[in-house]
Amino acid sequence: MSLFSYETVKSLLFKLDPETAHSIAGLGLRALPLCPPAWNCMIDRYFVDDPVLHQRLFGRTFRNPVGLAAGFDKNGDYVKGTPALGFGFTEIGTVTPRPQPGNPRPRLFRLVEERSVQNAMGFNNKGAYHMVKRLKRLRFFDYPVGINIGKNKTTPERETLNDYETLFKTFRDYSDYIVINISSPNTPGLRDLQNEAFIREVFRIGTGLTDKPILLKIAPDMSAEQALELCRVAVEAGAAGIIATNTTVDYSLTPNAQKFGGISGTLLTEKSRELFAAIGKEFHDKTLLISVGGIDSAEEAYRRIRMGASLVQVYSLLIYEGPKLIRDINRGLIRLLKADGFSNISEAVGAEWR
Repeated sequence: MSLFSYETVKSLLFKLDPETAHSIAGLGLRALPLCPPAWNCMIDRYFVDDPVLHQRLFGRTFRNPVGLAAGFDKNGDYVKGTPALGFGFTEIGTVTPRPQPGNPRPRLFRLVEERSVQNAMGFNNKGAYHMVKRLKRLRFFDYPVGINIGKNKTTPERETLNDYETLFKTFRDYSDYIVINISSPNTPGLRDLQNEAFIREVFRIGTGLTDKPILLKIAPDMSAEQALELCRVAVEAGAAGIIATNTTVDYSLTPNAQKFGGISGTLLTEKSRELFAAIGKEFHDKTLLISVGGIDSAEEAYRRIRMGASLVQVYSLLIYEGPKLIRDINRGLIRLLKADGFSNISEAVGAEWR
């Protein structure tokens, strides 16, 4: 085991409680761009940049399709560091209009045997104003960034749309795309907003305030029929894409689960894949799709791409595998694409249904 290998780093971080370890890892990412030799070394080692993987989406070039999912960088503090982990784009947030502390600790748990994570964070973040200050510093940083937005916990239900309106106005000039998060299980009543009336109204407001692409992120804990109907409503209302899926509250997946919060990682793989397959079959040629949930290999990422995903996202498995996972997924995708006779990843998107 090398002194500087991820296994060494992980062995140290896993001696700490998960939230403390996350904060330390974040500090390292924030410091990395301040040391160009280290940053360049990481880029050379982990960032895969091959024309086979290039896509033009949302008016931006994505040099590889593997992104860091929302939840890791809640405040936009680490964006400059994440390309060094191999990611082709980053989704920051979830951010709320006002700062909020989130739920009481402990609220983040490792399910080590299952290579999974359970979180009940509750949209802890420093608020929209802090994030805008961070994003202003990225003005000349050429890297795709999405922003995941959500309501404050203390906002009354009747004022929920006001929160999203505030966030659309705040970030319309500071992102490549915006994601409406109404699928986290950790804000009371949030998933209740996954209904036709709310989706139509929030997209009406959003598309009237910004020309940035607006996407909807959905939960895995619904039937395929329910998910397809929500996606249909969202696309009709102006959604530029769908992200599937958020974390699951299916605690029957493991006897080691807490009875609160959402589960992600390997335990979510099959559930997320099955729901995404239904969505991909119906919508791969109608809107842009991003798949997230238990993606742990090039083969799994390629399945999602062939099912209709233009992009995939990883978070929980990064904790267990480190940046080597991102590099190996991208390298493996190149191999799999060429083996199937594709000259570019865009040709493989939705190939399962053609």
